[in-house]
Amino acid sequence: MEKYEWLAPCHFGMEAVLKREITQLGYEITQVDNGKVTFAGDLAAAARANIFLRTTERILLKIACFKAETFDDLFEGIRAVPWEEIIPKNGKFWVTKANSVNSKLFSPSDIQKIVKKAMVERLKQTYHTAWFEESGESYPLRISIIKDMVTVGLDTSGESLHKRGYRKFTAPAPVTETLAAAIILLSPWKADRLLVDPFCGSGTIPIEAAMIARQIAPGMSRHFTAENWRKLLPEKIWKEALEEAGDIMKPETELMIQGYDREEEVLRMARANAGLAGLENAIHFQRREIKEFSSPKKYGFVISNPPYGERLSDKKEMWELYRTIGQVMDKNETWSFFLLSGYEAAQKAIADAGSRKKATKNRKIYNGMMKTYLYQYMGEKPPSRKGEKIHE
Repeated sequence: MEKYEWLAPCHFGMEAVLKREITQLGYEITQVDNGKVTFAGDLAAAARANIFLRTTERILLKIACFKAETFDDLFEGIRAVPWEEIIPKNGKFWVTKANSVNSKLFSPSDIQKIVKKAMVERLKQTYHTAWFEESGESYPLRISIIKDMVTVGLDTSGESLHKRGYRKFTAPAPVTETLAAAIILLSPWKADRLLVDPFCGSGTIPIEAAMIARQIAPGMSRHFTAENWRKLLPEKIWKEALEEAGDIMKPETELMIQGYDREEEVLRMARANAGLAGLENAIHFQRREIKEFSSPKKYGFVISNPPYGERLSDKKEMWELYRTIGQVMDKNETWSFFLLSGYEAAQKAIADAGSRKKATKNRKIYNGMMKTYLYQYMGEKPPSRKGEKIHE
């Protein structure tokens, strides 16, 4: 079975989570970089990775890697690739993104033009034409040049994989689906434990948690650019991957997942999104302020992305919000709290109001271009519940 190299980009700081996901799918990790994991797999990996992976932004087929210090080097390196084995005569091909770091070639627009020109020159030899209609399927490329080393990736996903298809309604400052899933997977939360997001917004964290618990593959309800690449990827790999996804689902898994927000309109969005994900009866959404947080359960998880500037611009208000979170932690000392925040005084404000003076662990994560931290405050480990059902 022939093996290929696949590139899976992710949020900076979440490489370990993605690496674990890929390993669990049965693929061999070949390299881990900042914001990217490379793995080896057969052609079926294109379908399985797109459909099953929760924390990557897209899946790229690694086409070539070579050194280029001049545009001539770049042109010749691209022209040497057997594009005719991948792209049909009517295929639409272009460089959707080019980036350069610490390299002699640094102009994205020039890189894009040279790559396109080199591809055309190569394909002319096979298809014996000077003009390509490009009316067929899309073959988008991504070019990365780091320290003069060019990596050519063919984008199999198309739209970013955080677009699962369920989030039609968006509240201000949402966390992406991929980042939400990564935060949940970083925690020790399991489906038989209570999970609350007291700042749920449009419902992304509760919905992703429910999908994880019920083993609903994140890519089941969307399409991918590579689905119609008949010259490269057989149709059966997509059908088989979808069948596999259907077989492992656990739609009857009982859940204790709750989402709170202070605005009723935002909660309507969350409920609508949960409905689109087929989880309308799996998550309990209610209007509630963080100061009203309470639970009869001794053990549970708060996993949330509290406001840190977008919805509360006043610094005093921000400080008071995080002090309130600290007070909630004190009242629920056996609970674990996982908070993603870009508010620079988050830990200080939490400590000012409560006994948890420092996070058990914090992890730097880039949410887009914004530096944030995942503050992990671990509560007591609940006793083993041998043979028990969900409820304590």
